[in-house]
Amino acid sequence: MTHLPPAEAPSRTRIAAASLIGTAIEFYDFYIYGTAAALVLNTAFFPEMDPLAGSLAAFSTFAVAFISRPLGSAVFGHWGDRIGRKSMLVVSLLVMGLSTVVIGLLPGYAVIGVAAPVLLVLLRFTQGIGLGGEWGGAALLATEHAPPGKRGLYAMFPQLGPSVGFIAANGLFLILGSALSEEQFGEWGWRVPFVASLLLVVVGLYVRLKISETPVFQAAMDERRIAKVPFAGLVRHQWRRVLLGAGAMVIAYTLFYTATTYCLAYGTNTLEIPRTTMLALTMIGVVFMAAGTVVSSMVSDRFGRRRTLITGTSVAIAWGLVMFPLMETRSVLLVGVALAGALGLMGLVFGPMGAFLPELFRTEFRYSGASVAYSLGGVLGGAVPPLVATGMQASGAGVLGVGVYVSAMAVLSLLCLIALPETGDETL
Repeated sequence: MTHLPPAEAPSRTRIAAASLIGTAIEFYDFYIYGTAAALVLNTAFFPEMDPLAGSLAAFSTFAVAFISRPLGSAVFGHWGDRIGRKSMLVVSLLVMGLSTVVIGLLPGYAVIGVAAPVLLVLLRFTQGIGLGGEWGGAALLATEHAPPGKRGLYAMFPQLGPSVGFIAANGLFLILGSALSEEQFGEWGWRVPFVASLLLVVVGLYVRLKISETPVFQAAMDERRIAKVPFAGLVRHQWRRVLLGAGAMVIAYTLFYTATTYCLAYGTNTLEIPRTTMLALTMIGVVFMAAGTVVSSMVSDRFGRRRTLITGTSVAIAWGLVMFPLMETRSVLLVGVALAGALGLMGLVFGPMGAFLPELFRTEFRYSGASVAYSLGGVLGGAVPPLVATGMQASGAGVLGVGVYVSAMAVLSLLCLIALPETGDETL
């Protein structure tokens, strides 16, 4: 077996930077689309529809990327388990980043007609494929480099990517919303964050090209323990863990996209809270999410992934019933509490997942297993909540039903976690 000499082993700082910056960029790209879908895409690409139907159509294009993510996970997972983690991280970053830039340059319905929403859906589908391969590679980069007893700490860095990416995305939207008129923002201002992602991709590529292959995968290569068709082996040997891992992820996605994508549109359009105020409150909430991610990741090294996740998920069941009564007060303070609580809990149940999902699977198909479980959880937890919530609002069911839906998803995740084993003490 060939090992890297100590002098060549990457430092924790380099591992942290390579795993964090990629997920931060990927989630920045994803979030600017979610924000644009809530604020402007309905009028730019679906102007022939009434406002509510246009919002539903915009959120449907948002959901497309979640549907394509499992496909991206399977493709990138296959090659990540066949030829290595590093190369797939570079390719996934390019696929996601370039799709985002082209969306920012895409003419609207007024210029090219029905071709505009069609191309938007295709680009969104490609975005999802890129993100489907991104997270699993970043999580494995961290966990497979981590020393014993510190996998939760190392895996914290890719899990902070959503917080960093969201703050960057919404911060830029907040600046643009304050500096531009409504007409300027609707005409061209919303495009700036999409085009700006090109600079971030260049930085991300530079950092990732400097990192080495993970020692765990290198050892598997040296020992010829590489599966010819990793996905087939995954389905044959660990399909149950894929489904349970996906179910465990559902509540993290549900909390996040309900608190951000749906609540941004609901707070702005229905509660008539100024857009800049809602963006600022959401950004404050994401700070709580980052804090929750750090705390739970580190705690999971001491008390175990499963126990930490079960605790956070149990609290989320109750919070789903509290969140929207707080929103309905229209008090800026209480709306902020509702968002901070939901996003803080999202951090608590998201942080340990960076180590937990990779630990569930064997090295031969770890990239495939962790990525597919993560992405399948996103289909139900990320794509569905904005659609369900908007549909409930359109049918007159009210937002309290949305809170019940959040709690129900937490119950689903709790049951899946109970069925899964503790993984913190297992070797990779």
